[in-house]
Parts: sequence; C-alpha cells; structure tokens
Amino acid sequence: MTIRDEASELRPLRYSINVTLDGCCDHRAIPADEDLHRHHIENLNQADALLFGRVVYEMMEEAWRPTGSRPDWMEPFAQTINAAKKYVVSSTLERVDWNAELVRGDLGKAVQQLKQEPGKGLFVSGVKLPLALAELGLIDEYEFVVQPRLAGHGPALFAGLSKYVDLKLVSRREFPSGAVAMRYEPRR
Repeated sequence: MTIRDEASELRPLRYSINVTLDGCCDHRAIPADEDLHRHHIENLNQADALLFGRVVYEMMEEAWRPTGSRPDWMEPFAQTINAAKKYVVSSTLERVDWNAELVRGDLGKAVQQLKQEPGKGLFVSGVKLPLALAELGLIDEYEFVVQPRLAGHGPALFAGLSKYVDLKLVSRREFPSGAVAMRYEPRR
C-alpha cells in the first residue's frame, strides 16, 4: 500500500464557512435563510463528528441547544447539530457536555488520530482552529459559502497563514439568495 492509498483511507476533514465578498466571516454579518440551513445539514450529514474550537463550541451550543424559540425552518438544523458527536479543542475549558468530548495536547497528533478512526468524515468550522489545521495540512476539503454582501469588517479567513495553500475547485452551487458555495481540495 502506498502513502497515497493510506491517506485516502483516512476519515476526511472537511471545512466549511460562510464568508462575505470582502472576506468577513463574522457570523453576525451573514444572513440566515432556509436554503443555507438545508445545505449545512447536508454538510453535517457527511460527517460522523464535528470538530470545534472553544469559541465556536460555546457559540453553537448557545445558539442551537433545544429552546423552542426559533423559526420552524431552523429546527432540522438544530436537531442535526444537537445529535452530532462533537470534539472540542480547548486548553481552558474544564469540561464539556452537549454530546462533546475535550481534545487536549498536540493538535496535529489528536486530529490525525481522529482521522484514522473509521467513519464518513469530520467537519470543522470557525476561524482560529481551521487556520491551525491548514498550517498542519490536515484539511481535506474547503468550502466557502460566499455571501453577496460587503461587511466592511473582520474577522478575515486564514489571517496569518504562513504559507500558500493551493486549491482546486471540485464543485460549485448557487443559491436563490445569490450566495455561492464553492468546494475545493488541496493540490498535493
């Protein structure tokens, strides 16, 4: 078996994020709609587990735990994310719940170990954790859901990346809102 064969047997790590045309990935700058929520459910269903940093974990937990106070069209996404297994990378949290487990120690080794477990894949979102994972060459697929909006502020994607990551487009999907989801794989 070659190194390439071994790599293809690993559980893939997929990254997806909403971003405005001017590069802002602040979730408050992104309009929510039913089509995008359905798309993100499809993404989540391609994974056995989610990988979050502390900030995204706390934000998602606050937003998506069962409350009954959200529009009906958001419920399928809430149910999907509530049921998902979650791994949380944090050196400051003492404990997690919400079907989650803490990941500590060497990030590269921990994520490589998660990728070696059997399954459909892992899914990551956010800004800081994906930057660290991109630096380590551990992301197998990038998806940018580009919103037809200018925000005029940050945070920006991959700010501080130390080296280029060349990507090849593997799919493109347009939404009625004008948003466009573009999936890329690293050129290796």
